[in-house]
Amino acid sequence: MDGQLFGNEFLYRSRDGLPAQVDRWRSDRQDVATAMVLDVLFGDGPPADTTFAFVNITRSFLVNDRPLPAHPGRLVLEVVESVRADDAVLAGLQRLRQRGYRIAIDDFVGDADQVKMMPYADFVKLDCRDVRRQGAGLVQLARRHGARLVAERVSDSLLVEECRAWGFDFMQGDLLGPAVTERS
Repeated sequence: MDGQLFGNEFLYRSRDGLPAQVDRWRSDRQDVATAMVLDVLFGDGPPADTTFAFVNITRSFLVNDRPLPAHPGRLVLEVVESVRADDAVLAGLQRLRQRGYRIAIDDFVGDADQVKMMPYADFVKLDCRDVRRQGAGLVQLARRHGARLVAERVSDSLLVEECRAWGFDFMQGDLLGPAVTERS
């Protein structure tokens, strides 16, 4: 947390640049949205940027039903909260880690499926609102397997100080820089 940019999260947006609430869509439509984001980022090879690219990934990408870019170096596969930790998903996480992909667990609240995926996680992302509701024990649980912790929804300087006290490694939120939409 030295103020340096570590990475960016890339999300699917509506044509007018607004959040599209993809997490409420049917899984097949979520797959298409993920594929579009990956194509924009990696369609012509890995981007020249040197920061990490966090991209929400659905089950289909984890179990090899849909292809991932062949450039794992900077891509962080952010496992969305709707993914259940069945045998195929856990095997996929292990396989992808062995191939050089980094894994993040998104919106960690400590549910059983997320806990099963933690041994494969390089990053665990926690919404600060959940940490305030559930307490520091949630942060301790998230750190259990050595993943680096990312505080999401950091919206004011008081929350920055709370995140430091909780022991987060990275922060994400509007206070740190507004979300932007770029069209390709």
